[in-house]
Amino acid sequence: MSIKVIIADDHVLIREGIKQILEFDGKIEVVAEAADGIECLQILRKVKTDLLLLDINMPNMDGIQVLEQLKKNKIKVKVLILTIHNEVEYLLKAVDIGVDGYIMKDAESAELKKAINSIVAGENYIQPSLIPSLNSRLVNRDVDQEKIKSLTKRELQVLIQVADGKFNKEIAANLKISERTVKNHMSNILKKIDASDRTQAAVFAIKNNLIQIF
Repeated sequence: MSIKVIIADDHVLIREGIKQILEFDGKIEVVAEAADGIECLQILRKVKTDLLLLDINMPNMDGIQVLEQLKKNKIKVKVLILTIHNEVEYLLKAVDIGVDGYIMKDAESAELKKAINSIVAGENYIQPSLIPSLNSRLVNRDVDQEKIKSLTKRELQVLIQVADGKFNKEIAANLKISERTVKNHMSNILKKIDASDRTQAAVFAIKNNLIQIF
């Protein structure tokens, strides 16, 4: 079965271009398009989808406001932000709200598809090129020693690799453990550090300088 995607972007040509890229190999189907945030929310109430590809700059209601409405109304949908904004403030805000992924519009088509497939599979995805700016903004701030000490050595190893952008399969291979074990460790990590997903866990690791320490 193909992955069903909704595109929300106020530029028709961009939507058409993204649709052609995504549907080229038949593995992804664009089931609806929205030109602004309000229309996006209306469509989400009517159309079943696996993922919402969301722009930030849109009239009437922008992408961040759409995310806030999704959270407020408890509308469960995977969301990948596709934007021209590389400012860390937008990324931090989206992560805080609970976005599943964040990628730039100048990314390669292969990376966009990788992000979509990863998110639908239950992972989170932040474009690797954005991690350094996120790191420089968060590192050494609000260090939470109590939560760090609650993590086992193996959980710290897993968390650090998550912050480095690794997926479960890669982490399993690097640590010579099963993917199921990685998932179990991630479940424990999220509970211990009060994070809702892998992206927030990665932010926690960067904020607390774990990559530099270990």
